[in-house]
Amino acid sequence: MLFTVKPFVIPDWKEQEWDSKHPENYAGIFHFQFWVFGEWVDVVVDDRLPSINGELIYCHSKVKNEFWSALLEKAYAKLSGCYESLDGGNTGDAVVDFSGAVAEAINLEAEAFHKDQGRMDKLFEDLFKVYDRDGIISCSIKASPSEIEARMACGLVKGHAYSVTSVKKVRLGHGLIAYFQNETIPLIRMRNPWGKIEWNGAWSDSSAEWKKVGSMERNKLGITVEDDGEFWMEFRDWCKYFTDADVCRLINTSLLTIDKTWNEVMILGSWTKNAEPLRNRCGGCMNHKQTFLQNPQYLFEVTEEVDEVLISLQQRDMKIHRRIGQGENLTIGFAVFKVELNRKYRMHDIITQLNVQTTTYINARTVFMRAMLPKGRYMIIPSTFKPETLGEFMLRVYTNVDSGCRELTEHQPRMTCWSKLTGYPVAVSQIYVHGAEGLENQDRTGGADPYVIVSCEGSSVRSTVKADTVKPVFDTRAIFYRKKPTKPITVEVWNSNAVKDQFLGQVVLTGSVKDSTNPQRLQLRKSGRAMADEMPGSITLRIVTSTELTDM
Repeated sequence: MLFTVKPFVIPDWKEQEWDSKHPENYAGIFHFQFWVFGEWVDVVVDDRLPSINGELIYCHSKVKNEFWSALLEKAYAKLSGCYESLDGGNTGDAVVDFSGAVAEAINLEAEAFHKDQGRMDKLFEDLFKVYDRDGIISCSIKASPSEIEARMACGLVKGHAYSVTSVKKVRLGHGLIAYFQNETIPLIRMRNPWGKIEWNGAWSDSSAEWKKVGSMERNKLGITVEDDGEFWMEFRDWCKYFTDADVCRLINTSLLTIDKTWNEVMILGSWTKNAEPLRNRCGGCMNHKQTFLQNPQYLFEVTEEVDEVLISLQQRDMKIHRRIGQGENLTIGFAVFKVELNRKYRMHDIITQLNVQTTTYINARTVFMRAMLPKGRYMIIPSTFKPETLGEFMLRVYTNVDSGCRELTEHQPRMTCWSKLTGYPVAVSQIYVHGAEGLENQDRTGGADPYVIVSCEGSSVRSTVKADTVKPVFDTRAIFYRKKPTKPITVEVWNSNAVKDQFLGQVVLTGSVKDSTNPQRLQLRKSGRAMADEMPGSITLRIVTSTELTDM
């Protein structure tokens, strides 16, 4: 792992190495960098290392004259306040501090991947990509206080962090037959940091399973039959025996690469308290319905039809306070909502917005989410578990293309010196269009490619096209701040066509505060003078209007 993170955490490491030809250059000081809350922080230490009887007490290398790991540990302890602050830490947190990676904690025990071939194969492919792109993976087995570092019958050690040193699909068979059959097995290699005590099950160093692998393939894998702490396991056994894994991705944001690149947005924020509800930013989790939406809110867009989105919420590291008996992590998490396509202001009520996903709330430094989201506008609401809990956090959002992620701070349209001339909103309406049924066929296959447009006072939003259906689910939301509430809201359904789009019908809504707020199914009608005439199909929607602009 040190080799992987060395370019980050040990800047100019070659220049800092001992040079036997020029011993006069040795100054007895070493320079390290750690990634702290979005910034690289310099730490300098001397070469005095804690030892007893000439032996290093803590981290040490198997090579007697190699001290990088011990010096790095000393610098990390200085950053954290003392060596004691490093006791019982999280492997993923340390990797993030060394590299700036994005950490994802996977509960292998709860997910039980070894019982589901499809999900297990997907996990292997994910880990293979992470490893192939220089990511860092570690794993461990849960242990009670009395079981810490207890050796299991299979050779694995409980409560002990193992580093993953390879993820491979190993070819089975011998000679040319192996290449023609192309039969492979997913294996994963790990290292016990003790440098000894290994797994003794299938695919361990001297197990019979290796006879299935040709000598050339074994040589490529560098198989060694010695108790050096490094060993292979079949991926299914790895999923079965280990209970937790920390997957740290080194996110590539460079355009000058052939690998997948991500667009990154990093925002620093805080949970702060204010007696004024509209200014309070520590509302607790969704269990606290009255205050949840008082938390910070961050808007982002998915502009592709479907995009993979990575979201990391990290609270400020508190381990520097452990030496005075404090330093416990806050219990944090976040929720993601699909919101109106034209939302610009903070959300004040959850009416038709869809809660896409909510993380587990946990007292970990980092909470991570990976999701495939369809095109649309989304809101991230990070929070502590309980209201009025103060703290700082860093939010990182990764998408395939620019998401425009930003914090929403305004509650309603701002009043300007021109407002008296141009008018100012006196009402707000939210409309949710669920879908349509019974639309008129528009092509030879008996279908249509419909989309919906919602318009109000010159503004409009448009849904994505739903291909080849007369029963589309639009799942489209819009919000309008209305200066002239007597003007109606129009919902039009169109068919997408290469030459010219066809009008399939509309409904006209008054959007009055007196109107029903329940879901409605309305008949589609023609436009213009013939708007009283019906057209095939109906549309299902819901509309809510209020004269209080901060109600929604």
